Amino acid sequence: MSETEEGKNRRDFLNTAAWWTTAGTLAFAAIGIARMPKPGVFPGRLSAMKIGPPGDYPVASEPVRVSGQNLFVLHDHEGFSAISAVCSHLGCIVAATPEGFACPCHGSRFAHDGKVTQGPAPSPLNWYEMSLAPDGQIVIDTKKTVPVGTKFKLA
Repeated sequence: MSETEEGKNRRDFLNTAAWWTTAGTLAFAAIGIARMPKPGVFPGRLSAMKIGPPGDYPVASEPVRVSGQNLFVLHDHEGFSAISAVCSHLGCIVAATPEGFACPCHGSRFAHDGKVTQGPAPSPLNWYEMSLAPDGQIVIDTKKTVPVGTKFKLA
């Protein structure tokens, strides 16, 4: 092969590589532009939620599971409490038992106040802040924890 033919082959290769690089860059830019109207991050669940009026939760010794939420509401003569139904071990959903709460996944047990009575859960169930909305419904904010045993006088 002569020196001019070798230079021509190299030139053709570099020319083709430059064109494919440009085409690829434009294709990726077009994909990015096409995705712009769609959100890149979807909003999560709201942290504050209304769960109904206080009358929906009568005074009882057993916790009431909030429909569609991983929460229990306790209502006794001292007030209301909101306790998480998510086990602090690996995030399984606990069930209410006569002794308190039980995790079906790994055997953790919690007292009625959410404190760990049997591991492997490392910490108690979270208690959440409660308030009363202007329309009279109970509001629970799952981003705001309160100390274990905190009671809210809502009614």
